[in-house]
Amino acid sequence: MRALWYVVSSFFVTTYYCMLVILASLVGVKLRPEGIYDRAGREWGRKLLRWNGLKVSLMGMENIPDGPCVFVANHVSWVDVWALAAILPGRVRFLAKRELLMVPFFGSAMKQAGHIPIDRQNRRAAFDAYAEAVRLIQHGTRAAIFGEGTRSRDGSLQPLKKGPFVLAIQAGVPVVPVFIEGTFAVLPKGSIALQPGPISVLVGEPLPTVGLSYEDRESLGQRCRERLLALRDHVDGSLVPK
Repeated sequence: MRALWYVVSSFFVTTYYCMLVILASLVGVKLRPEGIYDRAGREWGRKLLRWNGLKVSLMGMENIPDGPCVFVANHVSWVDVWALAAILPGRVRFLAKRELLMVPFFGSAMKQAGHIPIDRQNRRAAFDAYAEAVRLIQHGTRAAIFGEGTRSRDGSLQPLKKGPFVLAIQAGVPVVPVFIEGTFAVLPKGSIALQPGPISVLVGEPLPTVGLSYEDRESLGQRCRERLLALRDHVDGSLVPK
């Protein structure tokens, strides 16, 4: 029954908000801060969490910069997307693998809302996508990226890709480490039997990119990984490490 409810709730909630976004784009509603495209993504995440008995707590809110940034999060479950969409403040857009934007209806809504597809198989297309992401970030958007590139099968933190750190350096904005805990137990990769439970989103202190160049991407990525691991070690919420 849990698997059936997960599929049914995902279908109806996602269809409703996709229709809302697509209709807004058809009538010419423009992208603007806290407009329909921002609200639709946030409400989509919150409703899916609520309908499936999931509660999310955010720790380290004070570490989120006032301006644009690049959130780099771990990734173990599809529920990670719901949690970040629901809880991260401001105008947040995901950099997502191109395959997601090819899903009928869902992909169109993501594109109209300003989310950015990354084609890892096409180097030129990937560079173009990152250039578009830099432009959006420099105009106030906060980018959200799953640093490992795909969901972990065992819940452990996998090596981080270099792309998110190149993006942050090029945009001249800080990297904000985000560790998501609890979603692997709720819905691991390969499962559709969602189990209700608590989820924690821990935000670490930003890593500045001022003065960094392309050659610094690996060291920046290593520092981000270290902070993600530190957040994991403090997942009980008693302390969000600096």
